[in-house]
Amino acid sequence: MMKKELIKSILEYSRADQTEVFYSEGDTALTRFANNYIHQNVAERDANVSVRVVIGKKIGTASTNKLDETSVKLVVDKAIEIAQTQPENPQFVSLPEAASYVDIDTFVPRTAEFSPIQRAEAVKIIVDEAQKKGVVASGAYSTSANELVIANSLGLFAEKKQTIASVNLVVTGDNGASGYSSFITRDVADIDPKSLVVEAMEKCLKSFEPISIEPGDYTVILEPYAVGNLLSFLAYLGFGALSVQEGRSFMCDKIGKQIAGENITIWDDALNPAGLTSPFDYEGVPKEKVMLIENGIAKGVVYDSYTAGIEGIKSTGHGLPAPNSFGPIPLNMFMKEGDSSIEEMIASTQRGVYVTRFHYTNVVEPMTTTITGLTRDGTFLIENGKITKAVKNLRFTNSVLDALSKVSLISKETKLVEGFGDDRVPAIKVERFTFSGTTDDKSI
Repeated sequence: MMKKELIKSILEYSRADQTEVFYSEGDTALTRFANNYIHQNVAERDANVSVRVVIGKKIGTASTNKLDETSVKLVVDKAIEIAQTQPENPQFVSLPEAASYVDIDTFVPRTAEFSPIQRAEAVKIIVDEAQKKGVVASGAYSTSANELVIANSLGLFAEKKQTIASVNLVVTGDNGASGYSSFITRDVADIDPKSLVVEAMEKCLKSFEPISIEPGDYTVILEPYAVGNLLSFLAYLGFGALSVQEGRSFMCDKIGKQIAGENITIWDDALNPAGLTSPFDYEGVPKEKVMLIENGIAKGVVYDSYTAGIEGIKSTGHGLPAPNSFGPIPLNMFMKEGDSSIEEMIASTQRGVYVTRFHYTNVVEPMTTTITGLTRDGTFLIENGKITKAVKNLRFTNSVLDALSKVSLISKETKLVEGFGDDRVPAIKVERFTFSGTTDDKSI
């Protein structure tokens, strides 16, 4: 059955007061490599239909990847059965109504058509460069192409095709030395395998014979990979309206107040071509730009249709697929760039720590945005304006907002990095950042 006919038949068949159909289909391919050779090449094609129904103020959701007429009718019946067993949700208002969308091209044919041979050729470039330097490359090269259609009984209909290509790479050497790089884009032609392996190798080759340093407060320079990790936790901990409405967000009672340094501005904008653009969210609601923090002042949070209905306002287009107990979340964040460079940050640092990225990061105290984790794949000591030695990995325990209140320099260059979503961020210099422990080696 054709997807539009399938969606129409579901909407016509449903006996619920309101019905939403979420249809997705796509191809995902992945080439994994380790120890300088490819060890896995996989490809998957799948299609899925998820049906959300509303009966009064009771809501039920069911899904299937069987797309014949009998199966989709069964999934509608199951969603209705689930809804009938649920308690009423008095705060629910309605599914989203019909809307118009910005015309954005999110599909690149050459990414969709990228073959296993082409991925292998790209990996060969990486492996050849690593072998020349006597180090080992491991990682993954993935491409995907999918189509998403969202429709409901209120007349909403949204569809898009999109592609994504990404590479993540770890280069390792003796004594636990390692370096990291990654890249994500909609157009596979943007990926330069050689530059990625050079970036990772540079860190690895500087990481031999790491030293231990004492825990404590240090000036730190964080690459975009590490900054993106910090921003992802802000998104997770409190940039969504549901967390504010439930009183568990660091943004509670903070709108209009200073929560970070005056040089910190963070927003979400899925329409900005510098990121991975998208015209609508997973409810079919048009995406809107939302200012989250401006010049250090808390400005707002993102909404889906449910949380917007509670406050009687319009959704900002940040809904996740149903069923969703997490609430809305920003998936396309930006942090405003500065006027510095990483080289200038290093040169201006008398003593500090240079961090490539964080690993195994977890929440300690959500209301203060305190998190903990480890440095990884390139941690170095800065002395007298120069990187002098590799440092064994350190455990940090720090408030994200406290760190963003002590940023003295921000790079003018930004990078698109993967987190909960895909965020474009600069490197930053933080004047005081707390390392609470050390590790025995750099291989963690």
